Amino acid sequence: MSCTQQTAKEQQPITSVSKDIKEIHAGILEGYLSKEEIPNSLKLVPPPPKEGSAAFFLDQEIAAMYVSLDDSARKEQAKNDAVLSFPEATEAFNSVLDIKITEESTPHLYMILRRTLADAGLSTYAAKNHYQRARPFMLNNTPTCTPDEEAVLRTDGSYPSGHTAIGWAWALILTEVFPEQTDVIMERGLQFGISRNVCNVHWHSDVVYGRMMGAAAVAMLHANTDFMIDVEAAKEEVKALRN
Repeated sequence: MSCTQQTAKEQQPITSVSKDIKEIHAGILEGYLSKEEIPNSLKLVPPPPKEGSAAFFLDQEIAAMYVSLDDSARKEQAKNDAVLSFPEATEAFNSVLDIKITEESTPHLYMILRRTLADAGLSTYAAKNHYQRARPFMLNNTPTCTPDEEAVLRTDGSYPSGHTAIGWAWALILTEVFPEQTDVIMERGLQFGISRNVCNVHWHSDVVYGRMMGAAAVAMLHANTDFMIDVEAAKEEVKALRN
């Protein structure tokens, strides 16, 4: 192979495989993982803390701390972190990234976030549906940061946190694309989950095990060829924007 041919091959862009992906719910695209591949939270996480246990006392103590939080900026951030619709959801991490994620400028990465929302979020539902744990606002009778969603949240189990699983999965994936920003990305992912405590819609243990499920989903994604192809495509598009 000549140097010219090799250079041309090296510069050939990597093409994403995420094209014409169907919606599984309004605004939510199908993930990379099949139903059988999605991690089973009922097998991976322990039962939620029982009332009267030390772990549940800790949950209550942390919930009370955030209910009394006098920080309007943090509460506003928690409200914004509750939004999982696109393109608004990209703002959760665009606030710390040096290159902004948009459908126009980073289409591969944008699609990865849209698809992995389903993979990480659905990984929590085996346990959610089984335990049907009541959320903090249902027991402490104090407001949430998303009052319009309370009726739906009352019917959706609290444990483990789906939002947290999604945010932690996104953080782990983004560190692969932006390795030089790992610290700020992981901190943002951590705070994304804590926002569910600030919102008074999840207990501390919901968030802890939500992170576990997010990590489990990302581990499974690394065995998925389509996901890995898309990650490489995302790396290439970010690299091109930097050049």
